[in-house]
Amino acid sequence: MRQLLALTGSDLLQRMRDKSVLIFALLVPLALMTVFNLVFGAADDLEIDPVTVAISAPADDDLAPMLTGVVRSLDDADELDVTVVETDEAGARRQVEDGDTPLALVVPVGFGEAARAGEPVTVEAVRGDEAGLGAEIVLSVVDGVLDQVASGTVTARAALAEGVAPADVGPLVEQATSGGPAYDVESGQASDEQLSAGAALVAGQAGLFLLFTVSFGVTGLLVDRESGTLARLRSMPIPGWVIVAAKALVSFVLGAVATGVLLAVGGYLFDADFGSVPAVALLVLCAAAAGTSVMFLVVRVASTSEQAGIVTSIVALVLGIGGGAFFPVSAAGALSGVLDLNPVAALLRGLGTTSGGGGLADIGIPVAIMLGFAVVMLLASRLVPDRGVLS
Repeated sequence: MRQLLALTGSDLLQRMRDKSVLIFALLVPLALMTVFNLVFGAADDLEIDPVTVAISAPADDDLAPMLTGVVRSLDDADELDVTVVETDEAGARRQVEDGDTPLALVVPVGFGEAARAGEPVTVEAVRGDEAGLGAEIVLSVVDGVLDQVASGTVTARAALAEGVAPADVGPLVEQATSGGPAYDVESGQASDEQLSAGAALVAGQAGLFLLFTVSFGVTGLLVDRESGTLARLRSMPIPGWVIVAAKALVSFVLGAVATGVLLAVGGYLFDADFGSVPAVALLVLCAAAAGTSVMFLVVRVASTSEQAGIVTSIVALVLGIGGGAFFPVSAAGALSGVLDLNPVAALLRGLGTTSGGGGLADIGIPVAIMLGFAVVMLLASRLVPDRGVLS
């Protein structure tokens, strides 16, 4: 144990002095996240442009003013500026064609009478080429109001047909149009895999660069062999496994620290909250263990540091892309189960759980996946013929 700690401490100090390790493990990912923040950081800051709605409604229809009043009331909503212009049908269409307004609503003659009779009735919406999010919101509200009117009419006619007293029809209509008790509130489990776009980007990049960071232990072993340092170490009364374990422990520490820093800084840049610190720390440690376990396999198949770099890059990109480091990945059938066993995907899933309010008790599956992945890689490294530093 003393030999392991001594080798680990010595190699860790050497790595900390190595500027290339610091640049690649921290500065490159942070620079990349800063660029992502500049490019995508404002994606969630949606601005709704003011919208003018031209409404044509029959003057003698007592129900049409209700629809107009609803659209006017949207002007009081936060982040929404709605102006209503009442005109005739020809004027409403002309305003849209001329580009004076992005949206026009044409209420047909007999709208109120048809609605009360429960007959189909259509309010025509004319959209201009410049119609944006504000116009879509107005259309959604109008569509919801028309659905409520239809629901209330059907409820009232059905109630009267079944002999319900007229005094009791009002509450029934109110319940039908307001949605009624459609659901019960019950205690539930914490949500999972609900990371926002920015948080998912931060977590994915942290997982991807973790796989590159832990590779310094492998390249360190091969560089030591090429420089003769490994031969001198093996000539000493030190078991071979201690040398490999020391390099692996250094990779684990570097990977865990770098990933923690990236999550903290990335969360600040993208205003992302990953939740419980102890739970996030456990996920980071398990992810570092899973990434380090891959290096045990690489160190047995790579003969030179160049080969190790190539294999590490391939493994990191395959696991990173497959785990959703750049964009969400979905698959069906057996392939879906394979993707779920990816340690990067498990890290994102676990961080999604913690960001939704989950704690240590809620991340059992992601932790089990990452630790299981580590065990499988360690077993595989024992079965693969050794072409690396121990040969």
